[in-house]
Amino acid sequence: MKAFTRETSTVVAIAGVNCDTDQIIPGRFLKADRAQGYGQFLFHDIRRDAQGEPDPAFPLNRPGADAATILLVEDNFGCGSSREGAVYALADHGIRAVIGPSFGDIFYNNALKNGLLPVRLPTVVCEALAKHLAEFPDAQVTVDLETSELMLPGNLGTHPIVIEAFARDCILRGLDEMEMTITYLEQIEAFEAARISSHPWLGR
Repeated sequence: MKAFTRETSTVVAIAGVNCDTDQIIPGRFLKADRAQGYGQFLFHDIRRDAQGEPDPAFPLNRPGADAATILLVEDNFGCGSSREGAVYALADHGIRAVIGPSFGDIFYNNALKNGLLPVRLPTVVCEALAKHLAEFPDAQVTVDLETSELMLPGNLGTHPIVIEAFARDCILRGLDEMEMTITYLEQIEAFEAARISSHPWLGR
């Protein structure tokens, strides 16, 4: 996965609590070839009108929105099914971080395992940020994982990014759990050699 250290970007605010994984990527697209990218299916149904055409009112359809790599969402984002495709769709679209008050537990863990940074922020701060972005749509946010700080525009201040240490290390280095394990291959092989030496019957 792509390493994440620091990201500065404009922000797209997606309104609505309990945005589930079927809204993020409808289940019928999960059979598509991942090599072709799932980004094309991101919010597929809710970003289109009744005729299937892009709805200009949907935040990601507005001019310049495609350049944003950070989303601001509302409570319980990514709830519902366990589909990892929801994270793939966001990542393939170019989203590097999602800021919100809370996330579906499985979505949150899937995000960390795929280099998409979910940043929890108190509801009152998220609401203040949404209000600021409505007035200043070109305002930028900086997500700095090296310093574990989230820097907001205006007078909204700097806030801590709190994620589990192992996940943080993986994302900073751009390594998934298997790749991280391989970095310890020398130590693993030395342990196995010593174990066989002291317990030779295990090697039979």
